[in-house]
Amino acid sequence: MSDVRVIIQRDSEREEHVVTTGTTAGELFPGQRTVVAARVGGELKDLSYVLQDGESVEPVEISSPDGLDILRHSTAHVMAQAVQELFPEAKLGIGPPVKDGFYYDFDVEKPFTPEDLKAVEKKMQEIQKRGQKFSRRVVSDEDAREELADEPYKLELIGIKGSASSEDGANVEVGGGELTIYDNLDAKTGELCWKDLCRGPHLPTTRFIPAFKLMRNAAAYWRGSEKNPMLQRIYGTAWPTKDELKAHLEFLEEAAKRDHRKLGNELDLFSFPDQIGPGLAVFHPKGGVIRRAMEDYSRRRHEEEGYEFVYSPHATKGKLFEQSGHLDWYADGMYPPMQLDDGVDYYLKPMNCPMHNLIFDARGRSYRELPLRLFEFGTVYRYEKSGVVHGLTRSRGFTQDDAHIYCTKEQMAQELDRTLTFVLNLLRDYGLTDFYLELSTKDPEKYVGSDETWEEATETLRQVAEKQGLPLVPDPGGAAFYGPKISVQCKDAIGRTWQMSTVQLDFNLPERFDLEYTGPDGSKQRPVMIHRALFGSIERFFAVLLEHYAGAFPVWLAPVQAVGIPIGDTHIPYLQEFAAEARKQGLRVDVDASSDRMQKKIRNQQKNKVPFMIIAGDEDMANGAVSFRYRDGSQENGVPVDEAIAKIAKAVEDRVQV
Repeated sequence: MSDVRVIIQRDSEREEHVVTTGTTAGELFPGQRTVVAARVGGELKDLSYVLQDGESVEPVEISSPDGLDILRHSTAHVMAQAVQELFPEAKLGIGPPVKDGFYYDFDVEKPFTPEDLKAVEKKMQEIQKRGQKFSRRVVSDEDAREELADEPYKLELIGIKGSASSEDGANVEVGGGELTIYDNLDAKTGELCWKDLCRGPHLPTTRFIPAFKLMRNAAAYWRGSEKNPMLQRIYGTAWPTKDELKAHLEFLEEAAKRDHRKLGNELDLFSFPDQIGPGLAVFHPKGGVIRRAMEDYSRRRHEEEGYEFVYSPHATKGKLFEQSGHLDWYADGMYPPMQLDDGVDYYLKPMNCPMHNLIFDARGRSYRELPLRLFEFGTVYRYEKSGVVHGLTRSRGFTQDDAHIYCTKEQMAQELDRTLTFVLNLLRDYGLTDFYLELSTKDPEKYVGSDETWEEATETLRQVAEKQGLPLVPDPGGAAFYGPKISVQCKDAIGRTWQMSTVQLDFNLPERFDLEYTGPDGSKQRPVMIHRALFGSIERFFAVLLEHYAGAFPVWLAPVQAVGIPIGDTHIPYLQEFAAEARKQGLRVDVDASSDRMQKKIRNQQKNKVPFMIIAGDEDMANGAVSFRYRDGSQENGVPVDEAIAKIAKAVEDRVQV
């Protein structure tokens, strides 16, 4: 046997090893059960991969991002095998790993029931214990079609080999340069138990799957298109240890309690009437109070920062979006046109920026006016597919706190720095503090402008982001077609990451709109344009705060800041006078004058998550005082009325949580 030289790469350490011909990647890591695959020459490989001379091999741990994907995709195969053993008529769709789990789509006659999912999970446990081997096999297109003749969706995937998309998960099956089938083989006999078209890699055996659970099922269009058949999708999750699975399930339970759609209904904040349509919310009075408080504070801070408020209509001629490029690049995300005025196409606006450009261009501009900061609470409309609409966080109509800043190239870096600092400080004012930044760079298939312009814009944004002293994560290809961007990623109270504000640098739209200003020497010059959405959308930011605070908003945002709780009916007028005086100072104070007993009133206001309860009885009335009851159940008695109102006002002014 001849020798083969390989390099084992672990982080920055490199070790050269000499092994015999035929050695597999897995044999480099004997007894290391946490190693589930290998990266060889930069490509992920099964541990059964036979090493070649001179190759560099990096172990892939099950807890790494790639390792988790491999674990979850392997578990998806086990689930699909279990489904076909229980429902032999089921036709296979696609089963990719997703964040925190996996799914697999099936064409079945009837939707799966909760009892079906229990049966599938039990069958998966049996398969896992059998220790079936995942075995990779290269096949030709013709052989694949012959082997999978009874799987119509797999036959379609074979036809798109080489052009499969990650958006619908097809790349996990036919994303490589060759077609491969993974066989699940019996651990003892080597007999074929099941097979699936798949790019791989996979775990060595099903015994390497430590912990999994099926979560739910839903309907889903094949490959995400409404023109295609409706399939049944089963979602599951898989983790490297049982403890991690347990922690994830507990996290999901907490997240479910905080779901903004659930809280919005319980606290009477907003709703999505069927008569209006999916993704289009109406805000109820209490939700309206919170939203107005958010907007009022934001408006005041923007005015302090030198922004000027503008307004633009909700619909416009299509020519405007031809000029901006949105009809070339964003038509799928826009509502269909309305034909008016003898066949002229009008669109609901998906963006505010083209209209702000027209405001800039409405008259001649001088360099003395720059930077010009235009701001609008502008409602926009985007046609999201019904399958991705999700409450306020993914809706079809929403209001952006949208700003467009026009400046000179010399002002660009300073203005970006000022903008990003303003954005982060304002988010902190709303109680969010755990941030990192993401730098989205050019999509080589979808951009306008020169490479040189993109490089300059990207480098400027990078330098500005690094000045904030926050982690900066690259997002290759994630930019909009007109320029790179920084997005502020924020963790909420239970550790979930949300994309919040975005700051985008744009040399291209000023060119398309022929925007100009007069320079100091009288020449016409092109401004630089900065796009900036702080909340992203008010609705989405509302949802994030609602979940972050689990409905218990800090006093300044709470729809009702305090509720008077009378011990008896005779104390109602006294508390009503208290509430009237508090309202004169701009505070939101109500009195519960219902016929409920005092303890029930307290429970009701606890459910409503009111920050303060103001309790009054005979002794309080005699002393011109009230008792404070806090959210945690603690109480402070004998607080003079003026001092009590001042205490509420101070909590509002300081934007504290109580």
